[in-house]
Amino acid sequence: MLLVCAFPLCGFAQWQWIDQDGRKVYSDLAPPPSIPQKNILKQPSRTGYQGGMQVELPMSEPSAPKLTGKDPILEAKKKQAEDDEEAKRKSAADKLTQARAQNCERARSSLTVLQSGIRMKGPNANGEIDYLSDTSRAAEIERIRGIIGTDCK
Repeated sequence: MLLVCAFPLCGFAQWQWIDQDGRKVYSDLAPPPSIPQKNILKQPSRTGYQGGMQVELPMSEPSAPKLTGKDPILEAKKKQAEDDEEAKRKSAADKLTQARAQNCERARSSLTVLQSGIRMKGPNANGEIDYLSDTSRAAEIERIRGIIGTDCK
């Protein structure tokens, strides 16, 4: 008997309307604001029972959040990740620029020393100290000019 008495209460707050596509929609939530009043076929009554007494229930708009298609928290995290990635790229580019500037400065000073004609000595293939020959000097000058050409732009 209790089930028979409780059955009508299940449909107490049912809404029925016709959506933009012409389909009937049943819900326990109010239709969206875009549905005109003439398309609302059934809505819950404004009266209810409380403690054996009939009371007037206020009809209010549903307090569902407005959906804009964008999650502000997700957008903020995405923006932060993009900013971090841009900062890393900029840092790497700055380090590369700094390294090129240092290489350029070293190459120019080495070129100046090599072109001065000062006799230079250094280790040879056997690990012995030997003076730089004119052909080795010319090859080294060409190598350093190549470095200057790439790093000193």
